[in-house]
Amino acid sequence: MTVIPFERPSIAGAWSEAELNVVEGALGRLRDGEWDTGLTEMGDAQLYLLAPRPDQACELCVSRVGGRYILEDGNGRLLFEHRSLLLVAMHARSALRITRWSLVGRVVVVWCTIRAAIHDRVEPLLGESEELLAQLTPQLTAFV
Repeated sequence: MTVIPFERPSIAGAWSEAELNVVEGALGRLRDGEWDTGLTEMGDAQLYLLAPRPDQACELCVSRVGGRYILEDGNGRLLFEHRSLLLVAMHARSALRITRWSLVGRVVVVWCTIRAAIHDRVEPLLGESEELLAQLTPQLTAFV
């Protein structure tokens, strides 16, 4: 006699401790306030990875819908979908790394923009002051 294992339907509602441990293991130690859980309109579980305080904007969202795990970014764009929570959590870890590097890139662009603006406004003043100094130096030496 052959026994055919059937896949058990996922438990609708809150996340189990085992699922939360898988996510925490893949993403590293999560502190309180960095994540939150919730439910969709249909009662499916969702896990939100939040930005640091005070904003705490949603950076990533992992949803469990019908036995599949869905990874979305903070804007609701689909990043990855699979039946394995471990694979989804690993993709979430790589998505968080990308998010941090994009933040560094934005900071560098802002810094370069500010530097260029200051350079464009201050350099003409310095150039004019050199010309003025060159014209006034002979007259100032007459007083000495």
